[in-house]
Amino acid sequence: MTFQVFDTTLRDGAQREGISYSVVDKLAVARLLDDLGVGFIEGGWPGAVPKDTEFFRRAQGELDLRHALLVAFGATRRAGLAAADDPQVAALRDAGTPAVCLVAKSDLRHVERALRTTGAENLAMVADTVAHLVAEGRRVFLDCEHFFDGFRSDPAYTAAVVEAALGAGAERVVLCDTNGGMLPSWVAAAIGDLTGRLGVPAERLGMHAQNDTGCAVANTIAAVEAGVRHVQGTANGYGERPGNADLFTVVANLELKLGLRVLPEGGLARMVHVAHAVAEIANIAPDTHQPYVGAAAFAHKAGLHASAIKVDPLLYNHVDPPVVGNDMRILVTEMAGRASIELKSRQLGLDLADRPETLGRVTRRVKELEAGGWSFEAADASFELLVRDELADQAVPRPFTLESYRVLVEHREDAAVVSEATVKIRVRGERVIATAEGNGPVNALDEALRTALVRHYPGLRGFELADYKVRILEGSHGTDAVTRVLVETAGADGRDWTTVGVHPNVVEASWHALVDALTYGLSRVGAAT
Repeated sequence: MTFQVFDTTLRDGAQREGISYSVVDKLAVARLLDDLGVGFIEGGWPGAVPKDTEFFRRAQGELDLRHALLVAFGATRRAGLAAADDPQVAALRDAGTPAVCLVAKSDLRHVERALRTTGAENLAMVADTVAHLVAEGRRVFLDCEHFFDGFRSDPAYTAAVVEAALGAGAERVVLCDTNGGMLPSWVAAAIGDLTGRLGVPAERLGMHAQNDTGCAVANTIAAVEAGVRHVQGTANGYGERPGNADLFTVVANLELKLGLRVLPEGGLARMVHVAHAVAEIANIAPDTHQPYVGAAAFAHKAGLHASAIKVDPLLYNHVDPPVVGNDMRILVTEMAGRASIELKSRQLGLDLADRPETLGRVTRRVKELEAGGWSFEAADASFELLVRDELADQAVPRPFTLESYRVLVEHREDAAVVSEATVKIRVRGERVIATAEGNGPVNALDEALRTALVRHYPGLRGFELADYKVRILEGSHGTDAVTRVLVETAGADGRDWTTVGVHPNVVEASWHALVDALTYGLSRVGAAT
């Protein structure tokens, strides 16, 4: 049977704390998931959630999916009511999707205590609803809620729910670890027991795993190795409590480790883009340490790693990063050796392989600065300027020299706080004095410096201060602590760069980072000459 990748980012993933998709957001996420190449996109629960009802209405005219089928989610009919007469079932029909995913209780304890009905009636609810929607021309999937807990408690009844759904025409029955408490060996054992009891192939089953034990991805892979050919997950592992199985990690493992083709050609290479775009829509910072798609997934810090990577990158990368749309990064830190510095410089377009003396000087300089609190892990622009300073033929000329700067912070009687900065610099032989106000001392200093420079370097108008971070360094205490400042600057071309400054005075640390930011940016636009 065909392998099925079933995404539930818009339904189960939306239950993550802090996520609230608008209808427009849901349409945008659906397009991204379709671009990735998933087979099914579960859009929500029409009839139960007004926003989801509106999403399905708009999807009929606004979504042109190339790879995925849209799926409406809902419950089996209520006890004592025919499926054709149940309003919730009618809402599933009215959603107009080619496929429907039903949720049903499969743990007898939940049937009796939560649904307050009998085991026999629950089986009838499953069979009637599945058969009704199949007769209406829908492809039907059934999620067996609390399957694994129910199977450990009463395997005969839980197996009967699976059998009722398959007998009524369900395409796949999905085994749900709803509480997320399973381990991989337990999942594999349960699937083997179930298929033996019912005499059905594991290909007719699916897997839906929550991550409460940190095993959602592992449990999903274990289910596939047990024969399951339908997997459910969410983008970036979003979901209630610790979340769901991360769809990106699951599909990458299936394709790159188990050799299964589960996405269309080129799908894996779009994973990083889709992962970050969904995070942006969800207004959640991407997890830098997320497997495969995180910014640090292929980042190497130790000099020993870099030495091996210099010979063959795959010696310390379990896959080739571009396969999943990612890049390898070499982090420049106090742990860096000559190999790390050489590789990082090469990534920035600076080849030090035939310049051993320069390489040695850069390595020593980095280690000295790191000992004083500097860090170049996230400040590639400052690192590049440092390397170029050691290369006489590629050094970046500084666009000005500083005479002095002054920053004032005034707390006025009306409680307004105003910052004002004055800079005195020399630019191309001219002494320039500029003053500016800002919403803080660093913003005022940035504005004053730009005001002083812009007449000579009009390219500055395209630079924007995008982010500013301050960190008190470990081992420092109180107001006398050494601070590290990171400044992220965005250019008019959409690219950004990060610079670093360190000093006991936070304004001076900020000044170092700001000067590097403008110097680097001007070198990119060819204006710092």
